[in-house]
Amino acid sequence: MEKLDITNNKKSNDTVTRTIRISKKIFDKINSIAQEENLSFNNVINQIIIYGIDNLE
Repeated sequence: MEKLDITNNKKSNDTVTRTIRISKKIFDKINSIAQEENLSFNNVINQIIIYGIDNLE
């Protein structure tokens, strides 16, 4: 499986607003990645979701 590479993707105008619940521990990890990479929290979340979907077995 290919390793997830967080990058600065262009913003899309085709978005949907949805509320989700995640644990504080996961939130903190994702927030830390976003800050380290100078990206928005949502950008990182979307990349993680895309990676997960693309790598489903």
